[in-house]
Amino acid sequence: MKIRIINLIVLMLLSYFVTMAHTIHHEHEILHHWTFIQNTSSIEGSFYMLKEGNVYLEDANEKVMMYPISSLSVADQEYVLEKQEWVKKINEERHYNLENNHASISLLFEYRMWLLCLVLIVVTACSFYLMKEKSFKYLSPILLLAILIGVYSFAEKANLAQLSTTNPLTIDSAFAPFKPNVNTRWDATYFYVESKGIPSTHYMMKGITNWQQQVPIPQCYLGNDAWSVPLNPVMAATPVPVSPAHFSRGAIAIAVNGVPIFNPYTNTGVDAFLDGQLDDFGGHCGRADDYHYHIAPLSLYMHTSATLPIAYALDGFAVYGSFEPEGGAMTTLDANHGHIGANGVYHYHGSSAAPYMIANMVGQVTEDATFQIVPQAAASPIRPGQSPLPGAVITDCRPNAVGNGYTLIYTLGAQTDSIVYSWNASGLYTFNFYAPSLTTSNYTGFTQCALTSSISNANELDYKITVFPNPVKETLNLQVKDMLLTQKIRNITLYDNVGTRLIQLNHFEPFIDVKDRVAGIYFLEVQTRNERIVKKILIQ
Repeated sequence: MKIRIINLIVLMLLSYFVTMAHTIHHEHEILHHWTFIQNTSSIEGSFYMLKEGNVYLEDANEKVMMYPISSLSVADQEYVLEKQEWVKKINEERHYNLENNHASISLLFEYRMWLLCLVLIVVTACSFYLMKEKSFKYLSPILLLAILIGVYSFAEKANLAQLSTTNPLTIDSAFAPFKPNVNTRWDATYFYVESKGIPSTHYMMKGITNWQQQVPIPQCYLGNDAWSVPLNPVMAATPVPVSPAHFSRGAIAIAVNGVPIFNPYTNTGVDAFLDGQLDDFGGHCGRADDYHYHIAPLSLYMHTSATLPIAYALDGFAVYGSFEPEGGAMTTLDANHGHIGANGVYHYHGSSAAPYMIANMVGQVTEDATFQIVPQAAASPIRPGQSPLPGAVITDCRPNAVGNGYTLIYTLGAQTDSIVYSWNASGLYTFNFYAPSLTTSNYTGFTQCALTSSISNANELDYKITVFPNPVKETLNLQVKDMLLTQKIRNITLYDNVGTRLIQLNHFEPFIDVKDRVAGIYFLEVQTRNERIVKKILIQ
């Protein structure tokens, strides 16, 4: 009888632990059946996120699809809103824990942890009391296994529950050593990085042995085309691999010197570093003549502190080198090429060997149909993409004396050749090729922009007010972090692109109807007694 009682208690304990150990896994998740209003078609998929009126779904093959929420059936729209509210509630709880630096304490004192400890004490006491010492040796391994399963479940849950609300001043400190080659600003959602995409601390292109005949041309990653780093990164339920199948177009991170960082694999699926396509600093030019890295720019540590990030991934998490943020040597990395730091926030590490920086994108990101993360900045090509030049080795790429062009020198066999190119203030780009004979090509492209410090860090008001969606079709939403601020707002004004006042409100209003406005660019001004911000709005 005593043995049966003990076996029953052990069985209940194991059931409890095993159940807890699997509450956060999604391998066998039942996909939701989604239907649409306008037609009878349907799809199977799991809810990923709701963003700016669009629902992102993930099918059984981990493909992310986007649909307007208005296209779904009424029942599915309600389902999405319920899911989104649940996600918001969970994230708010995580945000509170991490913002107050008490995530581990909160987890320790969670009622289920106390219940676990209580059950262990009771079971252990009963076991010693009811069973002979000889019999207990068979029960003790089972108890130990149960304890390990339970501890593992809590550890895994703690790892996946991380959320970081990053202080923009913390991010800004990483970019500071490279200013004024970069400008930074932020709002409540994103930290924005403006640059020309050209490094100021090292040369470019030298050392490339597999040249695609592209050359570096400064870009205009400014204003609405700035790089966007989420200030509230959220851990994804399933990290997405950085591989030839994902993120094959565009950047996955922005280096602190303002140069974007792409997938280690090119759009043809080869490792750019192993294929000889990168220069001595891990960069080259894409088909838009845009310079970018394909591996971690570890050389930047010659110009910044070893305990600062060298990049920020477009999922919002920082990238460090061989040291931890606290100053110690890099500790063991997980399968994503990073880990959770002492501050409870996830970060990546760069290395000189594959996967170089990010193996899997840990934070939630949106990958569009062209396999790039959105939002992100875009380069502006001024000529068609070029073809590879087999056997060419780049030996130098130097700027001209007036700063409006470069001379790129390369060898091909025993011959040394060069390309001399420049641009003028009207956007005319001239290329002189010297092999096999002198030829000149002219292209009309964008006019080079000036990177000035006039666009500075956003003020506190800009950080507390979020305007979305943008672009907008019908209703503009104003979200204020501090509700007391709503009492301080004196004016909300909408202007068109020539400065005509279209809407004037003398109090805070969370919703502004713009559906009758002509498509185009507008400006929304929010003013308190002491502060004023202006946000650019695109009405579709």
